[in-house]
Amino acid sequence: MERARLILKPKEDFRLRGGHPWVYDNEIASVEGDPAPGAEVEVLDARRRSLGSAFFNPASKIRARIYSRVAKPADQAFFEESIARALAWRRRFFDPERQSLRLVFGEADGLPGLILDSFVGSPEAAGSDAAASPSEPSRGRWLSAQFLSLGVETRKDEILAALTRVFPVRGIAERSDASVRTLEGLPLFSGKLDGEVPERVVIDENGLRFAVDLLGGQKTGWYLDQRANRSAASRFALERAGGPGRRVLDAFCNAGGFALACAAAGAAEVVAVDSSPEAVAAVAANAARNGLSDRVRAIEANAFDQLRLFERGHERFGLVVLDPPAFAKNRASVDSAYRGYKDLNLRALRIIEDGGVLVTCSCSFWFGRERFAQMLEEAARDAGRRLRMIEERGQDLDHPVVSGYGESRYLKCVIAEVS
Repeated sequence: MERARLILKPKEDFRLRGGHPWVYDNEIASVEGDPAPGAEVEVLDARRRSLGSAFFNPASKIRARIYSRVAKPADQAFFEESIARALAWRRRFFDPERQSLRLVFGEADGLPGLILDSFVGSPEAAGSDAAASPSEPSRGRWLSAQFLSLGVETRKDEILAALTRVFPVRGIAERSDASVRTLEGLPLFSGKLDGEVPERVVIDENGLRFAVDLLGGQKTGWYLDQRANRSAASRFALERAGGPGRRVLDAFCNAGGFALACAAAGAAEVVAVDSSPEAVAAVAANAARNGLSDRVRAIEANAFDQLRLFERGHERFGLVVLDPPAFAKNRASVDSAYRGYKDLNLRALRIIEDGGVLVTCSCSFWFGRERFAQMLEEAARDAGRRLRMIEERGQDLDHPVVSGYGESRYLKCVIAEVS
């Protein structure tokens, strides 16, 4: 295959041989040929040994993203093979015909910059909180797609054609409005990409129904990576098996995934807090949809401010869930993120009953597990509390973690008893 070549500097191949897919601009010694933006290039080490095929982007610090470890064109057949392989992994743990899941997780599935979330459900009935039952013919499958790198952006037609053959859906919403696209020199975009996309799709998760806004919701519309963690947290909605329900706080609640899981598990009361009025409205609607309005109360407020108000009012909770957005979006913001995470967890620990449970999360890759653990230790010490670890969790299996690519391991979820 005739294509341009990127020749690396000496010793810059070690990380790539370990499985990492990114080639940075300062790792390249020379470029042979004149590759166009988005073109396929071959990556060679300093001794001119091939490291694989990559998408080239001269406008990005990540100058090339490896999509294959052998010489292979990124044509429709390649995308069919890659999506089919990603689907086969999900089928080992999920039922893609009945469950909503992440179908493609970018580099972790060998498709750099491509995110595909599949939502199985029914369009929300117009003017009603009710949705069609699972047996009705309106039930179907929709995708929410993000094209976050130039390589996949320029190959949308091939990707759509591959999806038609491997994983057909009723419609595809494009959510290429993540700020990371600006680092690729790409504009932000959100809208319908293919087929028909309803305003909202009502999906099933952990025995509950949630309305997902594919075009206007956060990220791709729903945080599928927390599915198993929401179920795990709900086990602590009761003081003990068969015991009384706890008072639960879900901070940064979004559309109420943790809140409703805990309410359905038997919590006596759930208070859900989010600064977004759309999120608060979604919590109320989802609670009504599941017959849980009597136990779920949503508050529109800044979570930090609301925790302070709870502390001043001497309010106590038996279970507190913290699922904030990524405070550390890059290496430079880690220190400030540390202060934010510590303050948040410190205030939460002060309002948890003795013997209560803290479920605390971080979705930032840059804020690693060791730093997260250190932050929790300091927050507990400063709050005069002690943590007994119950579980340390991560993202669900449809967001695979792969060796050599640390960025694939990003979600931390710690469940601990507080005394």
